[in-house]
Amino acid sequence: MADADPQFPQADAMSVQAPPPRNGRRRTLLAGIAGVVLVAGVGYGGWYALVGSHYVETDNAYVGADTAQVTPMVAGQALDVRVSDTQAVRKGDVLVRLDDSDARITLATAEADLAKARRMFGQTSATSNALSAQVQARGADILSARAQLIAAQASFAKAQVDFNRRQKLAPNGAVSGDELTSATNALAAARASLEQARAAVAQASSQRGAAAGNLAANQALIQGTSVANAPDVLMAEARVRQARLDLDRTVIRAPIDGVVANRTIQIGQRIAPGATIMRIVPVGQVYVDANFKEGQLEKVKPGQPVTLTSDLYGGSVDYHGRVAGFSGGTGSAFALIPAQNATGNWIKVVQRLPVRVTLDPRELAAHPLRVGLSMTAEIDTSAR
Repeated sequence: MADADPQFPQADAMSVQAPPPRNGRRRTLLAGIAGVVLVAGVGYGGWYALVGSHYVETDNAYVGADTAQVTPMVAGQALDVRVSDTQAVRKGDVLVRLDDSDARITLATAEADLAKARRMFGQTSATSNALSAQVQARGADILSARAQLIAAQASFAKAQVDFNRRQKLAPNGAVSGDELTSATNALAAARASLEQARAAVAQASSQRGAAAGNLAANQALIQGTSVANAPDVLMAEARVRQARLDLDRTVIRAPIDGVVANRTIQIGQRIAPGATIMRIVPVGQVYVDANFKEGQLEKVKPGQPVTLTSDLYGGSVDYHGRVAGFSGGTGSAFALIPAQNATGNWIKVVQRLPVRVTLDPRELAAHPLRVGLSMTAEIDTSAR
């Protein structure tokens, strides 16, 4: 102390006493920070154990919909296109009108064929009556031929007796040669008449058989049927219905409610059956395909509630849905060129499985979505 500078008697004392307060504050501050971190860690751990572990979230989610493809059923030229892209339509609204001239001609032809088929059935029915009358007439002809045959047989018998008598008297000179010749000619004529009568009976019988066959064939066409259920009439009616249907199909209508998208048809364009001319997107029935990592799906079950937000509206609008189900495979499994991992340089890649989420229609009506929009989905896995 004797060597100390008398001009600074308190310098050493202050320099020795100052460090303790500064080190104490530092330790207190560090202890406070450590306590806050510890409390925060314990709080987060408790929150995660009680709440956070029951939720899985992904921002790899997109809006989808089962769009309806509008395709014509008949060929034709577009005369009127009444909708455009982004236009909202209702089910049954007229979208396109095609030229129906050919369809109307086809319908008129089919209706004419139907009328002809009905008249042909009436003619066939009348033919049966005529053939039945012919069968009866042929029966009468047989009776007449048989009567003529009896008369011819009697004439032949008489001519035979006359010839025999004259032939016996001719040697005695009781009958002249001319008389015997006349008897011979009369016998020949009677024999010819008899054969003709027999032929007439056979012909009448044959004609009656032919008439009966024609009647049977005609009856087979109409037996058990009427003009309402005759096969030819039914076929003609079917062609009329087909022609009328083709005429109706020249007016193309909206199959569902939605918004028109990807319209490709123009006025004057000739389109073929089956060609897609536009799509109808049912914006009121969209869904979300959320692609979760495979490690997130252990506790996910169909029916669990899902909270979603859209990049279109931001976090101010929440959508509520339900897990509808899981895809049959990962996105890479259904890729056009699937990944081939059967190599020596294999590196495991976490796969994602699409999860289908249905949305509340009332929320969709209040805040419509469009196909392809990005979404964030959070599933509550604690719900059963």
